[in-house]
Amino acid sequence: MSEQENFQAPDLLSGLDVEQRLAAETLRGPLCILAGAGTGKTRAITHRIAHGVHTGVYNPTSVLALTFTTRAASEMRTRLRLLGAPGVQTRTFHAAALRQLQYFWPQSIGGTLPNLVEHKAPLIAESARRLRISSDRAMVRDLASEIEWAKVSMHSPESYAKVASSRDLPNGLEAVSMARIFQTYEELKDDRSVIDFEDVLLLTSAILEDNEKVAANVRSQYRHFVVDEYQDVSPLQQRLLDLWLGGRDELCVVGDASQTIYSFTGAKPDYLLNFGAKYPEATVVKLVRDYRSTPEVVNLANKVLSTRRIETSMPDPTVTWPEPLELIAQRDHGPSPEFFEAADDEQEAAEVAQRIKALLKNGQDVSEIAVLYRTNGQSQAFEQALTARGISYVMRGAERFFSRREVKEGMLALRAALNVAGDQPVSQLVRDVLASHGYAPEAPTGSTGAVRQRWESLSALVRLADDLVASRGAQGDQVTLRDVVKELEDRAATQHAPTLDGVTLASFHAAKGLEWDVVFLAGLSDGLVPITYAKDQAGYDEERRLLYVGITRARIHLYLSWSLARTPGGRAHRYPSRFLDGIKSVRQASSRQQAPVRRKPQKLTPLVCAGCGSFLTTAKERKLKRCSSCPAVYDEALFESLRSWRAAVAQSNSVPAFVIFTDATLMAIAEHRPSTLPQLAKISGVGRSKIERYGEAMLAVLAEYAG
Repeated sequence: MSEQENFQAPDLLSGLDVEQRLAAETLRGPLCILAGAGTGKTRAITHRIAHGVHTGVYNPTSVLALTFTTRAASEMRTRLRLLGAPGVQTRTFHAAALRQLQYFWPQSIGGTLPNLVEHKAPLIAESARRLRISSDRAMVRDLASEIEWAKVSMHSPESYAKVASSRDLPNGLEAVSMARIFQTYEELKDDRSVIDFEDVLLLTSAILEDNEKVAANVRSQYRHFVVDEYQDVSPLQQRLLDLWLGGRDELCVVGDASQTIYSFTGAKPDYLLNFGAKYPEATVVKLVRDYRSTPEVVNLANKVLSTRRIETSMPDPTVTWPEPLELIAQRDHGPSPEFFEAADDEQEAAEVAQRIKALLKNGQDVSEIAVLYRTNGQSQAFEQALTARGISYVMRGAERFFSRREVKEGMLALRAALNVAGDQPVSQLVRDVLASHGYAPEAPTGSTGAVRQRWESLSALVRLADDLVASRGAQGDQVTLRDVVKELEDRAATQHAPTLDGVTLASFHAAKGLEWDVVFLAGLSDGLVPITYAKDQAGYDEERRLLYVGITRARIHLYLSWSLARTPGGRAHRYPSRFLDGIKSVRQASSRQQAPVRRKPQKLTPLVCAGCGSFLTTAKERKLKRCSSCPAVYDEALFESLRSWRAAVAQSNSVPAFVIFTDATLMAIAEHRPSTLPQLAKISGVGRSKIERYGEAMLAVLAEYAG
């Protein structure tokens, strides 16, 4: 009896809820599944595919299921194998396109496919140097992101130059400079016969468009398509999908517009939102039963979306807010989400670490705890706080596991040991081999960053070997070192990283698609959530969705926190995120914390120009309270007097002039002409420390000019 004959179609669908079953039984024609967080979308689509295979509607090899991460593709592949449909192709867009490109390149283009570069940074850095544009590592990373956006948005260097002026470019570059870097980067790739990941999609699309024979070959191979996370599709991916379909409508898309958080990469929810317009006959199924989170977590997630407000005084009429799916919790009740406030970042990290320590003491699995934050730069405080308390942690969203140097070295060492491996038990042999590369039974004391990552990586290899021995040993099989090496090589080929043991530290973006029993959402202050560079309604809306994604990662315990100052003893100038307005109940972080600082009421709209009423977009404009096109209202002679005073102070202190006060701050002072220290302190850019250092001298200059 074949593997597929062991399954009966009714059994496949018996465990699905009403909406999931409707999706699984809709095997023909266009289908749009709107699936909220935790509603079992992967379960629905894998059962749909398996149901189609077992009923004979689908030939498994004619189905192509597309995802956005190798982890998601691997998970879907495993589920389909367990459901008796192992022949279905589950790949990322890039993996599917690369496979086709490698196969069809010789007959379509001729010769050998150019090498694929994994990292753009060296070529981009060289492009900048050739143009005599200085750049550091951070800027090169931003340049790479901008070039990736341009390419997935299907812009050539020439067409990009026309749209670049409307974008916030890296390091304040002018549009023409960014376009030249893009052009030089493309020329360097051509000179060295290499392609990047975006080229894989572009070249595959071009071949399918230009070569009807190749297009017909691909379309005869794949007749049914499933696209997960459809809200994250870019214009380039949609173009490739349309070419694969070739006018057919055997397409199932799954997504949730409320989880659109990758607009900066070129992703657009428009294709999901307009699916019904493109396919008027499409079946639409909504999955809203949340099986992941407790009602308390689900209710908070729903509130974050439902309390959305207009953040700008002049909202863009083209920005639409799709009606969010209101989740209905299916789990039993759990603890209410907890909100707490800390005096500074250090205290916030300490409070989080202390709570984690208490959870572990009560039996919580360390791998089921995550600390999530808006930017990767926030991780250091939590690394130090966890290390100080002896709590292991793992970083997510950094370099891919099998690309890490220590993992490559460890695999090479294990492969080399195949020739000398004796009768020693495999688990101990793996430990002995990796010990010379930094493995130890316990984490190195006080380590953070690269040292900690190296130990975690090698420990993960050891645990993978242990798991392999345990699983196959239970079936009576003898596990050899060769089996361990093959398992690692197979996983490396599909980027199926082993589970790392420790508290997960990750950005909100890196946490997408994951879930834990316990989630800490840290650093929820305005300026981080929403991030400072969210300047329009679309930006604010995406930041709100990002918080929603963070909240829906939690199954049971959810903690939300923020701090009032960045450093201990620093000025308490922060406010909790505006997205928490009306839904938070605050508790002090500890009994040692000072009384909560009384906050000024938050402004619901950004500042506008006092002269013309235009929206103020830059920090300088907001400081001056007027747009750059409106005439200055300050006395230019007073401004020059203030600049002369600043130059003298800077020279006597051997520091750059802007360290004393920026030009924008001096302009604001010249406009408002404060006569007392409290009046001076109200001006943006004049903090407590500058009042103490320069306040009296500044007032003396103003008084002298007035006299």
